[in-house]
Amino acid sequence: MSAPSENPGRVYLVGAGPGDSGLMTRRALELIAQADVILHDRLIPDDALDGAREDAELLYVGKDGSAGSPSVPQGETERLMVERALAGKAVVRLKGGDPFVFGRGSEEALRLLEAGIPFEVVPGVSAGVAAGAYAGIPVTHRGLASAVAFVTGHEDPQKGATDLDWEALAAFPGTLVFYMGVKALAGIATALIDAGRPPEQPAAVIESATLPRQRTVRGRLGEIAELAAAADMRPPSITIVGDVARLGDRLGWYERGERPLGGLTVAVTRARTQASALAGRLAALGARVVEAPAIRIEWIEGPPIDPSPYDLLCLTSANGVDALFARLEDGGLDARALAGCRVAAIGPGTARQLAAHGIRADVVPERFVAEGLVEALTDSGNPAMEAPIRRALVARAHGSREVLPDALRAAGAEVDVIELYEAVAEPLAERTVRAARSADYVTFTSSSTVRFFLEALGAAGAALASTTRVVSIGPVTSASLREHGIEPHVEARSHDIEGLLEALLEDAARNAPPAVAPASGLAAPGR
Repeated sequence: MSAPSENPGRVYLVGAGPGDSGLMTRRALELIAQADVILHDRLIPDDALDGAREDAELLYVGKDGSAGSPSVPQGETERLMVERALAGKAVVRLKGGDPFVFGRGSEEALRLLEAGIPFEVVPGVSAGVAAGAYAGIPVTHRGLASAVAFVTGHEDPQKGATDLDWEALAAFPGTLVFYMGVKALAGIATALIDAGRPPEQPAAVIESATLPRQRTVRGRLGEIAELAAAADMRPPSITIVGDVARLGDRLGWYERGERPLGGLTVAVTRARTQASALAGRLAALGARVVEAPAIRIEWIEGPPIDPSPYDLLCLTSANGVDALFARLEDGGLDARALAGCRVAAIGPGTARQLAAHGIRADVVPERFVAEGLVEALTDSGNPAMEAPIRRALVARAHGSREVLPDALRAAGAEVDVIELYEAVAEPLAERTVRAARSADYVTFTSSSTVRFFLEALGAAGAALASTTRVVSIGPVTSASLREHGIEPHVEARSHDIEGLLEALLEDAARNAPPAVAPASGLAAPGR
């Protein structure tokens, strides 16, 4: 027994849920953000650790080495957990599903108790319940099943000795839910039928539940193993046996294709502060989102800005708007300081950010690139441009193209340029790079996202998968991709986030595989 520390840390046995990070609890996310050490297994959501502190120690302690990581024995996991806690660390032991449902969480809790280490258990959504819900199969249903039994399918029922009472399970008056049993499915079905469970009883196997790659095979108990093998169903999978399984034909909402990006993985490379909104839109459309923020926006320090000498102010991004108003505030000014000049925004996103600060843009071009803004500013038919431009201020990012300043100077204006922010590389974890490189789609919203994401790929010794389709927000970003030898598959017609989403949806619809009816042969109740 380890000698307890006078001031031991604390261990949190946390359930990460069934796979979709949106199903993680708020408490789980809070603890991940605060942890000194996180010991995690293979079945946590891909982005579960995105909220971890940069200085947190992340240790893989999975039991299955098939994912390319070593298989860590349970004893070593417990040793690491105790050792870090005795050193005074806040330790999160992060497990797929729920830590007390086939997660060995209780064994780890007993080990902590023995070592004198305080702990807390944070339940997670168990895969046995979530898989059924996402496949349209309730584990209980009035008139069909008033009880449910959760069973490990990890042991082979054909071995000499078993801890499972197959006769009791066969006679159980309700739903049977088997975890981790897809490899032993033939033996499980045979054991149940031999013990008296009807071979015609409905059954279902759900692979990768709650994830875009979720698949379900339904059939009768006597044929379910054969159907699952024919469909090449693989772990992680949940098997449900009982009359409720036939409801999946009618209630199976997740795999119907009603969400246009269902089954697809999309990588988002824009800055973390901006990525969440895009990621949320993509997730609502059914995509599994990999946030791979290749850039970070840093404001450039400088003196307060006085816009009074200018009759035109040009803003080229929403980031520039925020940085500009920060500089105005430094000088004790606010939106009223812009009353004497016309304001031009390069696109609707920039215009919306101006509106959030109380300013309505006088000029917003139809094409959301510098060339489009030049056209709008030199259009004699534009009422906002009736008066000549004598002095202009262009507020932009460091390293931006000279198209706009040069065009304004050519038109006779005196032009000052102020660089308010810059995009710098954001380090990406290797697991994030792996997930992003093999996504169905990877989106680029600026030349800097292209440059720094591809640098991260190169540093990891990887390249985009041949099946990954590249989505560009507009011609400038596309040109950057081509400079790096990548021809974009999709370019947005409207060079903003709405246009990017529209273009991605159109491409996904064109390339969608034909719908395949699930193997079933079952009639749903009420038909």
